[in-house]
Amino acid sequence: MHFSVHKKIRLGFFIAFTVIIAASVFSYLVAKNLLDNAGRLNHAIEVSKRLEVITRQLKEAEAAIRGYNLTKDSTFLDPSMAERSNRIEKEYQLLRKITADNLVQQRHLDTLRQLLAIKYRQLKLGGEKSAQLNQLSSVKEGERSMDLIDNKVRDMIKIEESLVQEKSELFHFFAVMWVPMIFISSLVAIIIGIYSYITLTREFRLQLYIESRMKSYQRDLQQNISLLNKTNQELEQFAYVASHDLQEPLRKISTFSDRLQMKYKEQLPPDASQLIERMVSAVSRMRVLINDLLIFSRAGRITPESITQVDMNQLLQEVLSDLEVTLEEKNALVKYDQLPVIEGSDTSFHQLFQNLLANSIKFASPDRRLEIQIHHQLLTGKESGIVKESQWADTFCRISLEDNGIGFDQAYAERIFLIFQRLHGISEYTGTGIGLAICKKIVDSHNGVIQAYGIPNEGATFVVTLPLKQKQAHPDPKA
Repeated sequence: MHFSVHKKIRLGFFIAFTVIIAASVFSYLVAKNLLDNAGRLNHAIEVSKRLEVITRQLKEAEAAIRGYNLTKDSTFLDPSMAERSNRIEKEYQLLRKITADNLVQQRHLDTLRQLLAIKYRQLKLGGEKSAQLNQLSSVKEGERSMDLIDNKVRDMIKIEESLVQEKSELFHFFAVMWVPMIFISSLVAIIIGIYSYITLTREFRLQLYIESRMKSYQRDLQQNISLLNKTNQELEQFAYVASHDLQEPLRKISTFSDRLQMKYKEQLPPDASQLIERMVSAVSRMRVLINDLLIFSRAGRITPESITQVDMNQLLQEVLSDLEVTLEEKNALVKYDQLPVIEGSDTSFHQLFQNLLANSIKFASPDRRLEIQIHHQLLTGKESGIVKESQWADTFCRISLEDNGIGFDQAYAERIFLIFQRLHGISEYTGTGIGLAICKKIVDSHNGVIQAYGIPNEGATFVVTLPLKQKQAHPDPKA
Protein backbone atom coordinates (compact mmCIF):
# COMPACT_ATOMS: atom_id res chain seq x y z
CA MET A 1 0.00 0.00 0.00
CA HIS A 2 1.50 3.31 -1.10
CA PHE A 3 1.17 6.48 0.98
CA SER A 4 1.67 9.92 -0.45
CA VAL A 5 4.22 12.31 1.07
CA HIS A 6 1.50 14.48 2.59
CA LYS A 7 -0.13 11.45 4.25
CA LYS A 8 3.23 10.30 5.62
CA ILE A 9 3.94 13.75 7.07
CA ARG A 10 0.47 13.98 8.59
CA LEU A 11 0.85 10.48 10.07
CA GLY A 12 4.29 11.37 11.46
CA PHE A 13 3.02 14.57 13.06
CA PHE A 14 0.03 12.70 14.47
CA ILE A 15 2.33 10.11 16.07
CA ALA A 16 4.64 12.84 17.42
CA PHE A 17 1.67 14.78 18.76
CA THR A 18 0.29 11.63 20.40
CA VAL A 19 3.66 10.83 22.00
CA ILE A 20 4.03 14.39 23.24
CA ILE A 21 0.51 14.33 24.69
CA ALA A 22 1.25 11.00 26.39
CA ALA A 23 4.53 12.36 27.78
CA SER A 24 2.74 15.50 28.98
CA VAL A 25 0.06 13.45 30.72
CA PHE A 26 2.70 11.24 32.31
CA SER A 27 4.69 14.31 33.41
CA TYR A 28 1.53 15.76 34.88
CA LEU A 29 0.95 12.54 36.84
CA VAL A 30 4.55 12.59 38.08
CA ALA A 31 4.31 16.23 39.11
CA LYS A 32 0.94 15.67 40.77
CA ASN A 33 2.26 12.62 42.62
CA LEU A 34 5.30 14.62 43.68
CA LEU A 35 3.08 17.38 45.05
CA ASP A 36 0.83 14.84 46.76
CA ASN A 37 3.85 13.14 48.27
CA ALA A 38 5.21 16.47 49.47
CA GLY A 39 1.80 17.37 50.88
CA ARG A 40 1.50 14.01 52.61
CA LEU A 41 4.98 14.39 54.05
CA ASN A 42 4.16 17.86 55.36
CA HIS A 43 0.91 16.50 56.76
CA ALA A 44 2.74 13.68 58.56
CA ILE A 45 5.30 16.12 59.92
CA GLU A 46 2.53 18.40 61.12
CA VAL A 47 0.67 15.52 62.84
CA SER A 48 3.88 14.24 64.41
CA LYS A 49 4.73 17.75 65.58
CA ARG A 50 1.32 18.23 67.22
CA LEU A 51 1.48 14.81 68.88
CA GLU A 52 4.99 15.57 70.07
CA VAL A 53 3.81 18.89 71.54
CA ILE A 54 0.97 17.12 73.37
CA THR A 55 3.25 14.43 74.84
CA ARG A 56 5.92 16.98 75.73
CA GLN A 57 3.43 19.22 77.52
CA LEU A 58 1.98 16.22 79.40
CA LYS A 59 5.45 15.15 80.48
CA GLU A 60 6.32 18.70 81.52
CA ALA A 61 3.13 18.84 83.59
CA GLU A 62 3.99 15.52 85.30
CA ALA A 63 7.52 16.72 85.95
CA ALA A 64 6.13 19.93 87.49
CA ILE A 65 3.87 17.93 89.83
CA ARG A 66 6.75 15.67 90.86
CA GLY A 67 8.98 18.67 91.51
CA TYR A 68 6.29 20.25 93.64
CA ASN A 69 5.75 17.02 95.60
CA LEU A 70 9.44 16.75 96.31
CA THR A 71 10.25 20.39 97.11
CA LYS A 72 6.85 21.84 98.00
CA ASP A 73 7.93 24.79 95.89
CA SER A 74 4.79 26.39 94.37
CA THR A 75 6.76 27.78 91.42
CA PHE A 76 6.57 24.31 89.89
CA LEU A 77 2.81 24.82 89.60
CA ASP A 78 3.19 27.95 87.48
CA PRO A 79 1.56 27.86 85.00
CA SER A 80 -1.25 25.97 86.64
CA MET A 81 -2.40 22.52 85.61
CA ALA A 82 -5.64 24.04 84.22
CA GLU A 83 -3.69 26.32 81.89
CA ARG A 84 -1.49 23.43 80.81
CA SER A 85 -4.60 21.34 80.13
CA ASN A 86 -6.07 24.18 78.00
CA ARG A 87 -2.90 24.36 75.93
CA ILE A 88 -2.93 20.60 75.40
CA GLU A 89 -6.63 20.82 74.44
CA LYS A 90 -5.86 23.49 71.81
CA GLU A 91 -3.19 21.28 70.29
CA TYR A 92 -5.63 18.35 70.33
CA GLN A 93 -8.34 20.35 68.52
CA LEU A 94 -5.85 21.53 65.94
CA LEU A 95 -4.69 17.94 65.45
CA ARG A 96 -8.28 16.81 65.02
CA LYS A 97 -8.80 19.46 62.34
CA ILE A 98 -5.63 18.43 60.50
CA THR A 99 -6.68 14.76 60.35
CA ALA A 100 -10.34 15.41 59.54
CA ASP A 101 -10.03 13.51 56.20
CA ASN A 102 -8.67 10.32 57.85
CA LEU A 103 -11.32 8.25 59.66
CA VAL A 104 -8.74 5.91 61.20
CA GLN A 105 -6.87 8.80 62.76
CA GLN A 106 -10.14 10.29 63.94
CA ARG A 107 -10.93 7.06 65.81
CA HIS A 108 -7.48 7.11 67.37
CA LEU A 109 -8.09 10.70 68.39
CA ASP A 110 -11.36 9.63 70.04
CA THR A 111 -9.41 7.11 72.11
CA LEU A 112 -6.71 9.72 72.78
CA ARG A 113 -9.42 12.07 73.94
CA GLN A 114 -10.50 9.61 76.59
CA LEU A 115 -6.91 9.10 77.75
CA LEU A 116 -6.33 12.85 77.87
CA ALA A 117 -9.47 13.31 79.95
CA ILE A 118 -8.10 10.81 82.49
CA LYS A 119 -4.75 12.57 82.38
CA TYR A 120 -6.40 15.99 82.90
CA ARG A 121 -8.06 14.68 86.05
CA GLN A 122 -4.76 13.28 87.31
CA LEU A 123 -2.98 16.55 86.64
CA LYS A 124 -5.72 18.55 88.32
CA LEU A 125 -5.69 16.33 91.41
CA GLY A 126 -1.90 16.30 91.48
CA GLY A 127 -1.75 20.06 91.47
CA GLU A 128 -4.38 20.56 94.19
CA LYS A 129 -4.01 17.69 96.73
CA SER A 130 -0.64 16.21 96.08
CA ALA A 131 0.33 16.30 99.76
CA GLN A 132 -2.69 14.22 100.77
CA LEU A 133 -2.37 11.47 98.13
CA ASN A 134 -0.27 8.39 98.18
CA GLN A 135 2.61 9.60 96.05
CA LEU A 136 3.69 6.12 94.99
CA SER A 137 0.27 5.11 93.70
CA SER A 138 -0.11 8.52 92.02
CA VAL A 139 3.14 8.14 90.20
CA LYS A 140 2.28 4.65 89.02
CA GLU A 141 -1.14 5.73 87.76
CA GLY A 142 0.47 8.67 85.95
CA GLU A 143 3.04 6.40 84.35
CA ARG A 144 0.39 3.90 83.21
CA SER A 145 -1.74 6.71 81.80
CA MET A 146 1.27 8.25 80.06
CA ASP A 147 2.26 4.86 78.62
CA LEU A 148 -1.19 4.48 77.09
CA ILE A 149 -0.99 7.96 75.60
CA ASP A 150 2.51 7.26 74.23
CA ASN A 151 1.31 4.02 72.65
CA LYS A 152 -1.63 5.80 71.02
CA VAL A 153 0.66 8.58 69.76
CA ARG A 154 3.04 5.97 68.29
CA ASP A 155 0.11 4.28 66.57
CA MET A 156 -0.95 7.55 64.99
CA ILE A 157 2.61 8.34 63.89
CA LYS A 158 2.94 4.86 62.35
CA ILE A 159 -0.23 5.46 60.34
CA GLU A 160 1.16 8.74 59.02
CA GLU A 161 4.49 7.09 58.24
CA SER A 162 2.73 4.25 56.36
CA LEU A 163 0.78 6.77 54.31
CA VAL A 164 4.00 8.62 53.51
CA GLN A 165 5.62 5.31 52.57
CA GLU A 166 2.75 4.48 50.14
CA LYS A 167 3.04 7.87 48.49
CA SER A 168 6.81 7.48 48.29
CA GLU A 169 6.55 4.09 46.60
CA LEU A 170 4.05 5.43 44.06
CA PHE A 171 6.26 8.44 43.43
CA HIS A 172 9.26 6.16 43.02
CA PHE A 173 7.35 4.11 40.44
CA PHE A 174 6.41 7.21 38.43
CA ALA A 175 9.91 8.64 38.82
CA VAL A 176 11.46 5.44 37.48
CA MET A 177 9.08 5.41 34.49
CA TRP A 178 9.26 9.15 33.87
CA VAL A 179 12.89 9.30 32.73
CA PRO A 180 12.66 6.59 30.00
CA MET A 181 9.24 7.92 28.98
CA ILE A 182 10.59 11.41 28.44
CA PHE A 183 13.66 10.00 26.71
CA ILE A 184 11.61 7.81 24.35
CA SER A 185 9.11 10.58 23.55
CA SER A 186 11.92 13.05 22.91
CA LEU A 187 13.72 10.53 20.72
CA VAL A 188 10.54 9.80 18.73
CA ALA A 189 9.83 13.53 18.32
CA ILE A 190 13.42 14.15 17.16
CA ILE A 191 13.29 11.25 14.66
CA ILE A 192 9.95 12.40 13.27
CA GLY A 193 11.20 15.98 13.10
CA ILE A 194 14.30 14.93 11.18
CA TYR A 195 12.23 12.72 8.87
CA SER A 196 9.73 15.54 8.29
CA TYR A 197 12.53 18.00 7.55
CA ILE A 198 14.15 15.62 5.06
CA THR A 199 10.81 14.80 3.44
CA LEU A 200 9.72 18.44 3.22
CA THR A 201 13.10 19.43 1.80
CA ARG A 202 12.85 16.69 -0.80
CA GLU A 203 9.26 17.70 -1.59
CA PHE A 204 10.29 21.34 -1.87
CA ARG A 205 13.08 20.47 -4.29
CA LEU A 206 10.69 18.29 -6.27
CA GLN A 207 8.20 21.17 -6.36
CA LEU A 208 10.90 23.51 -7.64
CA TYR A 209 11.82 20.95 -10.30
CA ILE A 210 8.16 20.52 -11.30
CA GLU A 211 7.70 24.30 -11.49
CA SER A 212 10.78 24.64 -13.69
CA ARG A 213 9.52 21.81 -15.92
CA MET A 214 6.07 23.38 -16.03
CA LYS A 215 7.56 26.68 -17.13
CA SER A 216 9.51 24.84 -19.78
CA TYR A 217 6.36 23.03 -20.91
CA GLN A 218 4.45 26.30 -20.97
CA ARG A 219 7.11 27.85 -23.18
CA ASP A 220 7.00 24.82 -25.46
CA LEU A 221 3.20 24.94 -25.45
CA GLN A 222 3.18 28.62 -26.38
CA GLN A 223 5.60 27.90 -29.18
CA ASN A 224 3.44 24.99 -30.37
CA ILE A 225 0.32 27.15 -30.19
CA SER A 226 2.04 29.85 -32.23
CA LEU A 227 3.21 27.22 -34.70
CA LEU A 228 -0.28 25.70 -34.82
CA ASN A 229 -1.87 29.09 -35.42
CA LYS A 230 0.62 29.74 -38.17
CA THR A 231 -0.05 26.31 -39.65
CA ASN A 232 -3.81 26.84 -39.47
CA GLN A 233 -3.42 30.18 -41.18
CA GLU A 234 -1.31 28.58 -43.90
CA LEU A 235 -3.84 25.75 -44.26
CA GLU A 236 -6.66 28.26 -44.58
CA GLN A 237 -4.75 30.17 -47.22
CA PHE A 238 -3.96 26.90 -48.95
CA ALA A 239 -7.63 25.82 -48.84
CA TYR A 240 -8.75 29.14 -50.21
CA VAL A 241 -6.09 29.23 -52.92
CA ALA A 242 -6.61 25.55 -53.76
CA SER A 243 -10.36 25.93 -54.02
CA HIS A 244 -10.02 29.13 -56.02
CA ASP A 245 -7.34 27.76 -58.33
CA LEU A 246 -9.11 24.44 -58.81
CA GLN A 247 -12.26 26.19 -59.90
CA GLU A 248 -10.50 27.57 -62.98
CA PRO A 249 -9.51 24.23 -64.60
CA LEU A 250 -12.94 22.87 -63.70
CA ARG A 251 -14.58 25.76 -65.50
CA LYS A 252 -12.36 25.11 -68.54
CA ILE A 253 -13.21 21.41 -68.53
CA SER A 254 -16.88 22.27 -68.26
CA THR A 255 -16.60 24.87 -71.07
CA PHE A 256 -14.63 22.59 -73.42
CA SER A 257 -17.02 19.70 -72.83
CA ASP A 258 -20.00 21.96 -73.64
CA ARG A 259 -18.30 23.15 -76.85
CA LEU A 260 -17.42 19.60 -77.77
CA GLN A 261 -21.02 18.52 -77.37
CA MET A 262 -22.39 21.50 -79.27
CA LYS A 263 -19.88 21.46 -82.14
CA TYR A 264 -19.30 17.76 -82.65
CA LYS A 265 -22.47 16.31 -81.22
CA GLU A 266 -23.59 14.84 -84.56
CA GLN A 267 -20.18 13.37 -85.29
CA LEU A 268 -19.64 11.72 -81.90
CA PRO A 269 -20.70 8.14 -81.40
CA PRO A 270 -23.23 7.41 -78.64
CA ASP A 271 -20.53 6.02 -76.32
CA ALA A 272 -18.51 9.27 -76.59
CA SER A 273 -21.55 11.40 -75.76
CA GLN A 274 -22.20 9.24 -72.73
CA LEU A 275 -18.60 9.63 -71.57
CA ILE A 276 -18.81 13.42 -71.98
CA GLU A 277 -21.97 13.51 -69.85
CA ARG A 278 -20.31 11.46 -67.14
CA MET A 279 -17.31 13.83 -67.29
CA VAL A 280 -19.60 16.84 -66.87
CA SER A 281 -21.27 15.14 -63.89
CA ALA A 282 -17.89 14.41 -62.31
CA VAL A 283 -16.84 18.05 -62.77
CA SER A 284 -20.04 19.16 -61.06
CA ARG A 285 -19.40 16.84 -58.13
CA MET A 286 -15.81 18.05 -57.94
CA ARG A 287 -17.01 21.64 -57.73
CA VAL A 288 -19.42 20.78 -54.89
CA LEU A 289 -16.70 18.87 -53.06
CA ILE A 290 -14.28 21.79 -53.25
CA ASN A 291 -16.92 24.20 -51.94
CA ASP A 292 -17.80 21.82 -49.09
CA LEU A 293 -14.14 21.45 -48.16
CA LEU A 294 -13.80 25.18 -47.99
CA ILE A 295 -16.91 25.38 -45.80
CA PHE A 296 -15.55 22.63 -43.53
CA SER A 297 -12.23 24.42 -43.08
CA ARG A 298 -14.03 27.52 -41.91
CA ALA A 299 -16.77 25.80 -39.87
CA GLY A 300 -16.73 26.13 -36.09
CA ARG A 301 -14.36 29.08 -36.08
CA ILE A 302 -15.80 31.60 -33.63
CA THR A 303 -14.33 34.76 -32.19
CA PRO A 304 -15.33 36.81 -29.12
CA GLU A 305 -17.03 39.26 -31.47
CA SER A 306 -19.19 36.51 -33.01
CA ILE A 307 -20.60 35.32 -29.65
CA THR A 308 -24.14 36.70 -29.19
CA GLN A 309 -27.45 35.75 -27.61
CA VAL A 310 -29.11 33.62 -30.29
CA ASP A 311 -32.89 33.21 -30.28
CA MET A 312 -33.12 29.59 -31.38
CA ASN A 313 -36.81 29.92 -32.34
CA GLN A 314 -36.12 32.70 -34.79
CA LEU A 315 -33.04 30.89 -36.11
CA LEU A 316 -35.04 27.68 -36.66
CA GLN A 317 -37.72 29.58 -38.57
CA GLU A 318 -35.03 31.06 -40.83
CA VAL A 319 -33.57 27.60 -41.49
CA LEU A 320 -37.01 26.19 -42.30
CA SER A 321 -37.58 29.11 -44.64
CA ASP A 322 -34.32 28.33 -46.46
CA LEU A 323 -35.36 24.67 -46.81
CA GLU A 324 -38.97 25.42 -47.69
CA VAL A 325 -38.76 24.11 -51.27
CA THR A 326 -37.14 20.77 -50.38
CA LEU A 327 -39.52 20.32 -47.44
CA GLU A 328 -42.49 20.80 -49.75
CA GLU A 329 -41.06 18.33 -52.24
CA LYS A 330 -40.90 15.69 -49.52
CA ASN A 331 -44.25 16.79 -48.07
CA ALA A 332 -42.42 16.98 -44.73
CA LEU A 333 -44.04 17.89 -41.39
CA VAL A 334 -41.82 19.70 -38.87
CA LYS A 335 -42.89 20.11 -35.22
CA TYR A 336 -40.73 21.89 -32.65
CA ASP A 337 -40.81 23.26 -29.09
CA GLN A 338 -40.28 26.82 -28.04
CA LEU A 339 -36.49 26.78 -27.86
CA PRO A 340 -34.50 28.96 -25.41
CA VAL A 341 -31.93 31.65 -26.06
CA ILE A 342 -28.43 30.16 -26.32
CA GLU A 343 -25.13 32.01 -26.37
CA GLY A 344 -23.04 31.31 -29.45
CA SER A 345 -22.36 32.14 -33.07
CA ASP A 346 -25.54 32.85 -35.03
CA THR A 347 -23.97 31.82 -38.36
CA SER A 348 -22.59 28.55 -36.96
CA PHE A 349 -25.92 27.60 -35.35
CA HIS A 350 -27.70 28.35 -38.61
CA GLN A 351 -25.33 26.06 -40.48
CA LEU A 352 -25.68 23.37 -37.75
CA PHE A 353 -29.47 23.10 -37.93
CA GLN A 354 -29.55 23.50 -41.69
CA ASN A 355 -27.23 20.51 -42.12
CA LEU A 356 -29.18 18.39 -39.61
CA LEU A 357 -32.52 19.14 -41.24
CA ALA A 358 -31.05 18.64 -44.73
CA ASN A 359 -29.72 15.28 -43.57
CA SER A 360 -33.20 14.23 -42.41
CA ILE A 361 -34.71 15.38 -45.72
CA LYS A 362 -32.07 13.55 -47.76
CA PHE A 363 -32.59 10.25 -45.93
CA ALA A 364 -36.39 10.37 -45.81
CA SER A 365 -38.18 7.05 -46.23
CA PRO A 366 -40.00 6.64 -49.58
CA ASP A 367 -42.69 4.58 -47.88
CA ARG A 368 -44.12 7.24 -45.56
CA ARG A 369 -44.46 10.95 -45.05
CA LEU A 370 -41.41 12.59 -43.49
CA GLU A 371 -41.98 13.83 -39.93
CA ILE A 372 -39.38 15.76 -38.01
CA GLN A 373 -39.83 16.57 -34.30
CA ILE A 374 -37.56 18.95 -32.39
CA HIS A 375 -37.67 18.94 -28.58
CA HIS A 376 -35.48 20.51 -25.91
CA GLN A 377 -34.69 20.03 -22.22
CA LEU A 378 -32.78 22.23 -19.74
CA LEU A 379 -30.51 20.38 -17.33
CA THR A 380 -27.25 20.72 -15.43
CA GLY A 381 -23.96 19.35 -16.65
CA LYS A 382 -24.02 16.65 -13.95
CA GLU A 383 -27.50 15.55 -15.02
CA SER A 384 -26.42 15.31 -18.65
CA GLY A 385 -23.76 12.75 -17.75
CA ILE A 386 -21.66 13.53 -20.83
CA VAL A 387 -19.61 16.61 -19.86
CA LYS A 388 -16.51 17.05 -17.73
CA GLU A 389 -16.75 17.45 -13.96
CA SER A 390 -15.70 21.09 -14.23
CA GLN A 391 -18.96 21.74 -16.18
CA TRP A 392 -21.32 19.94 -13.80
CA ALA A 393 -22.70 23.18 -12.32
CA ASP A 394 -23.36 24.80 -15.74
CA THR A 395 -26.80 24.84 -17.36
CA PHE A 396 -27.15 23.01 -20.67
CA CYS A 397 -29.83 22.75 -23.31
CA ARG A 398 -30.37 19.31 -24.85
CA ILE A 399 -32.00 19.60 -28.31
CA SER A 400 -33.27 16.40 -29.94
CA LEU A 401 -34.01 16.29 -33.68
CA GLU A 402 -35.95 13.10 -34.45
CA ASP A 403 -37.12 11.89 -37.87
CA ASN A 404 -38.85 8.81 -39.25
CA GLY A 405 -36.49 8.33 -42.19
CA ILE A 406 -34.52 5.29 -43.24
CA GLY A 407 -32.35 5.42 -40.09
CA PHE A 408 -29.00 3.67 -39.74
CA ASP A 409 -27.31 0.91 -37.80
CA GLN A 410 -26.20 2.12 -34.34
CA ALA A 411 -22.79 0.56 -34.93
CA TYR A 412 -22.06 3.48 -37.29
CA ALA A 413 -23.11 6.21 -34.79
CA GLU A 414 -19.55 7.53 -34.43
CA ARG A 415 -18.46 6.98 -38.00
CA ILE A 416 -21.10 9.25 -39.56
CA PHE A 417 -19.46 12.33 -37.95
CA LEU A 418 -16.14 11.68 -39.69
CA ILE A 419 -15.31 13.61 -42.85
CA PHE A 420 -15.94 11.82 -46.16
CA GLN A 421 -17.64 8.92 -44.34
CA ARG A 422 -20.72 7.68 -46.20
CA LEU A 423 -23.05 4.82 -45.32
CA HIS A 424 -24.62 4.75 -48.79
CA GLY A 425 -23.25 4.88 -52.30
CA ILE A 426 -23.21 8.13 -54.26
CA SER A 427 -25.62 6.65 -56.76
CA GLU A 428 -28.21 6.18 -53.99
CA TYR A 429 -27.87 9.52 -52.17
CA THR A 430 -26.02 12.60 -53.30
CA GLY A 431 -23.56 14.50 -51.12
CA THR A 432 -19.90 14.63 -50.14
CA GLY A 433 -20.06 13.17 -46.61
CA ILE A 434 -19.00 16.43 -44.99
CA GLY A 435 -22.28 17.80 -43.61
CA LEU A 436 -22.37 15.91 -40.29
CA ALA A 437 -18.59 16.42 -39.83
CA ILE A 438 -19.30 20.18 -40.03
CA CYS A 439 -22.07 19.76 -37.41
CA LYS A 440 -19.69 18.06 -34.98
CA LYS A 441 -17.04 20.70 -35.53
CA ILE A 442 -19.54 23.48 -34.76
CA VAL A 443 -20.85 21.76 -31.61
CA ASP A 444 -17.32 21.04 -30.36
CA SER A 445 -16.32 24.67 -30.86
CA HIS A 446 -19.27 25.69 -28.62
CA ASN A 447 -18.16 23.31 -25.80
CA GLY A 448 -21.06 20.99 -26.52
CA VAL A 449 -21.66 17.36 -27.47
CA ILE A 450 -23.51 15.84 -30.44
CA GLN A 451 -24.75 12.26 -30.47
CA ALA A 452 -26.63 10.12 -32.98
CA TYR A 453 -29.04 7.25 -32.45
CA GLY A 454 -30.54 5.22 -35.28
CA ILE A 455 -32.76 2.27 -36.01
CA PRO A 456 -32.72 0.90 -39.56
CA ASN A 457 -35.97 1.59 -41.49
CA GLU A 458 -37.48 3.42 -38.47
CA GLY A 459 -35.60 6.69 -38.17
CA ALA A 460 -32.74 8.60 -36.61
CA THR A 461 -32.33 11.00 -33.70
CA PHE A 462 -29.58 13.60 -33.37
CA VAL A 463 -29.06 14.99 -29.86
CA VAL A 464 -27.18 18.28 -29.50
CA THR A 465 -26.21 19.36 -25.96
CA LEU A 466 -25.05 22.99 -25.72
CA PRO A 467 -24.25 25.23 -22.74
CA LEU A 468 -26.55 28.22 -22.35
CA LYS A 469 -23.52 30.42 -21.60
CA GLN A 470 -20.06 30.30 -23.13
CA LYS A 471 -17.43 30.61 -20.39
CA GLN A 472 -14.72 31.83 -22.73
CA ALA A 473 -14.50 32.67 -26.37
CA HIS A 474 -12.33 30.63 -28.64
CA PRO A 475 -9.29 32.46 -29.98
CA ASP A 476 -9.14 33.36 -33.59
CA PRO A 477 -6.50 31.22 -35.34
CA LYS A 478 -5.60 34.21 -37.48
CA ALA A 479 -4.56 36.15 -34.43
